[in-house]
Amino acid sequence: MNTEIETSGIVKRFAAKGVFPYQMAFTLLIPLRNIFLSPKQLIKRLEIKDSLQVMEVGPGPGYFSIPIAKKLTSGRLVLADIQQRMLDYAKKRIDKKGLTNVDYYLCDGTTFQFSDQTFDRIFMVTVIGEVEHKDDYMQELHRILKPVGILSISEMAGDPDKMSINEARNLAERHGFSYYNLFGTERNYTINFKKQQHPTVKNQDIF
Repeated sequence: MNTEIETSGIVKRFAAKGVFPYQMAFTLLIPLRNIFLSPKQLIKRLEIKDSLQVMEVGPGPGYFSIPIAKKLTSGRLVLADIQQRMLDYAKKRIDKKGLTNVDYYLCDGTTFQFSDQTFDRIFMVTVIGEVEHKDDYMQELHRILKPVGILSISEMAGDPDKMSINEARNLAERHGFSYYNLFGTERNYTINFKKQQHPTVKNQDIF
């Protein structure tokens, strides 16, 4: 009976707002996700180069992490999550691929224990809406991003925590980020930001 109650609670959390339950992480590995955003698309949107220092916030089981780690042939990827079980899940999958350029960081929900200007890229896919202390997070991400780095936020239809393009942009711009470029539509999008005050806006791949 207790197991049934626990399972029911997990399913409710899966469909509700808030932190995604690690017990349902397997649902994030469904190839159907490629329809909305594929790893190949994301790598292009992030302008990934082989030597970059990259952080993924809220990687889940590593759906995007593995292809990006493979792309970083002389760089490193840091996976940051508030759930140790999610990091363990991702690490197990990544270790099976023989990748050794990935580190794992357990977040405390407000701060990141990294030096200023550590990362060339910081990205989140269907994550920012789940973050409780969004302003604290954005302030920290601004601090640890390099001056010419990119902060990338991707949101997908169907996510109960999904933020609109305007909400994501307003949040980022409150903390010193400048709009860089946008891919997709309001339904499924990636919006990128830089620290530069007057960035060059690149072509969009609206689809």
